[in-house]
Amino acid sequence: MSEATYTAKDITVLEGLEPVRLRPGMYIGSTGARGLHHLVYEVVDNSVDEALAGRNDRIEVALHPDNSVTVKDYGSGIPVDQMEEQGTSALTVVLTKLHAGGKFGADGSPYKVSGGLHGVGVSVVNALSEWLVAEVRREGKVYRQEFTRGAPNADLTVVGEAPKDETGTTISFLPDAEIFEELELSAETLQQRLRETAFLTRGLRIALTDERAGGEAIEFYYEGGIRDFVAHVNAAKDSIHKSIAYFEGENDKGKVEVAMQWNGSYQESVYTFANNINTHEGGSHLSGFNAALTRTLNKVARDMGLLKEKEDNLEGEDVREGLAAVVSVKLQDPQFEGQTKTKLGNPWVKGFVESSVNTKLSEFLEENPTDAKQIIQKA
Repeated sequence: MSEATYTAKDITVLEGLEPVRLRPGMYIGSTGARGLHHLVYEVVDNSVDEALAGRNDRIEVALHPDNSVTVKDYGSGIPVDQMEEQGTSALTVVLTKLHAGGKFGADGSPYKVSGGLHGVGVSVVNALSEWLVAEVRREGKVYRQEFTRGAPNADLTVVGEAPKDETGTTISFLPDAEIFEELELSAETLQQRLRETAFLTRGLRIALTDERAGGEAIEFYYEGGIRDFVAHVNAAKDSIHKSIAYFEGENDKGKVEVAMQWNGSYQESVYTFANNINTHEGGSHLSGFNAALTRTLNKVARDMGLLKEKEDNLEGEDVREGLAAVVSVKLQDPQFEGQTKTKLGNPWVKGFVESSVNTKLSEFLEENPTDAKQIIQKA
């Protein structure tokens, strides 16, 4: 039996965006419908980050007949000046290098919180697109650069003038048929995601135009934020109390927003988000919310005499029956389990959310004793 040789010549080094094209599932979860839609989410998330930083109030998304997508925002625009150490423009670096971006929390960074894949997002979209075109409006000029499968076709160039007071970024791309099993995006799936994003970012207007089906824009804008989200969830149900409980909590690491209302059903509808990313698998923020909810309702039930001394405490599942709630946290350094962000891992968030909900929910129930009685009697 001959010995296999294993030497330095057997080591492969993947350059630039090659790893993304070789193992796309590591970056976007799958090459099916979920991964395809994830490309759009990544570009939109970058525009939302501009809104969270207070510099963008509108995002326009267009689905074109050839399966390409355009996302336009009115933020500050990706920087276009030269990065001396890289020998090229900041825009080129952001779109061609993994782990390049303005959202790593460096001192002085304008992004206190962000939802994109921390410098991975837009470059991954570029890598997995047959072509991508970036246009940036900054300092009265329109800059443009085109890419093919992640590589620049030419250097960044000025292609026109923009109004001095208009800035922003427009990204157009066609997902690569060599990578994805299908290329047709679902307008319904995108509507759901964009609606959620608008609920979570009060004052942000998001428009979706499906040019494949008539081209009329659908707009999402919710001045009431997550209160409106809960009202939307409960729209077809009978709520058992009129007011939607809403409260916020904040410390030096982050902020939590909670809105909640019970309905007459037995279904639990609790939606959790971290930096506007839907954390389908929950995580530390959900654990803190659930613990506080059960503890607070049991305490109030005993204080009001609705639970006698010898009666058992209400179980968590019981108090969550018929609950429609949104728990949204914003934090500087989110730790997500899995690259596609479905579970929040920061341990400190549990105690922070639990403490905030304990205090604020207790206040709400004390100030609304009729609502409190109806909620506890349902449980």
